[in-house]
Amino acid sequence: MLFADRADAGERLAEALRPLAASDPVVLGLPRGGVPVAFRVARGLGAALDVIVVRKLGVPHHPELGFGAIGEGGVRVISEDIMRRGRVSEAAAAAVELAEDAELTRRARAFRGDRPRIPLTGRTVIVVDDGIATGATARAACKVARAQGAARVVLAVPVAPPDAAERLRDSVDELVCLSTPFGFSAVGEWYRDFGQTPDEEVVALLGRAAPPAHPSATVEVEVDAGGVVLPGELTESGDTGALVVFAHGSGSSRHSPRNRAVAATLNRAGLGTLLFDLLTPAEEADRANVFDIPTLAGRLAGATGWVQRRAPVAVGVFGASTGAAAALRAAASTGTERGTGIGAVVSRGGRPDLAGDRLGDVRAPTLLIVGGHDTRVLELNREAQAGLRCENRLDVVAGATHLFEEPGALDQVAGLALEWFTGHLTERPG
Repeated sequence: MLFADRADAGERLAEALRPLAASDPVVLGLPRGGVPVAFRVARGLGAALDVIVVRKLGVPHHPELGFGAIGEGGVRVISEDIMRRGRVSEAAAAAVELAEDAELTRRARAFRGDRPRIPLTGRTVIVVDDGIATGATARAACKVARAQGAARVVLAVPVAPPDAAERLRDSVDELVCLSTPFGFSAVGEWYRDFGQTPDEEVVALLGRAAPPAHPSATVEVEVDAGGVVLPGELTESGDTGALVVFAHGSGSSRHSPRNRAVAATLNRAGLGTLLFDLLTPAEEADRANVFDIPTLAGRLAGATGWVQRRAPVAVGVFGASTGAAAALRAAASTGTERGTGIGAVVSRGGRPDLAGDRLGDVRAPTLLIVGGHDTRVLELNREAQAGLRCENRLDVVAGATHLFEEPGALDQVAGLALEWFTGHLTERPG
């Protein structure tokens, strides 16, 4: 398997790691080359991103042989056996550790700045690198993450030699490696572009992934959706005074990794989000219910009302697949003035055609996003757009298929949605 670059590798890893999205993981990138890969993984899973800085403790006069490693927070992982075989005295070990601790502190500060390290206690942690040669650094990072309190440690890499991958399985709870080619000689040979990752790129990516300065906690809630109580996850809005309700598509739920990835982008910009289930478990068992657009729209309208009863915020709706039809039908049934209904709609790979004759009643500004290779859905969106009488736009993500699985495609969706919601839900100057 050949990767175009680290971004491509990260997109492919994110897809392989989708089942972990529901566990609210923390993604840790090994600097420097692992951070661009980890950035894409975190985006794809809607997860928090941080850097994991570790320093190997090398045996004096034989530094390539490590007798341990240190990490932030005073974490030490020491191999007494190697110390004994390498005849490393306590004094010599202390001298090595002192020097490496100073370098660890310097690097952590350079990469993260004034932001605090994300606590790992009790969390699922995904340690990401751009590839493995011997695995020594990755193994040390996983041990440090465990010592920092991680409940589950997953090591995720695009490529590794078969023997190194096999050895690493015993050091982690799960290893996710996309390719283990025979004849492996170097990580870079499996990338078309394997240029150096400068410190400045690491800092920039961590900054883009950082939560807002005053983040709101995400809490589990019970949503009164038109008389039916449904489980959800609510992140309050920041200073923007705007919140986006997500309407998932058929066969999905509030745990949709793609919706969570978009929600994370909105949260970082200070917008609140509500992800909730549109159906009860018993209702989901009947396949016909996922296409009952009037019922789904009623649930969605009830949820937006529930949000606005909690706080006077401007509310938008992000709908995917059949959820987009529900969003448009709900918007057609509510007022569009600030604070009185649905103020903006974004559809991702949606089926606006299923909103039927209510399309002409929608007054909320509507953005339709479709993959360029999702030809049938693109045709349906163009036909539905002709029926809209509100401010609207159709954006086509070139090269993307229905689920926007291609490298960078979901990032484009998130960026377009953020632009649309901030432009139509937040206060404009003057």
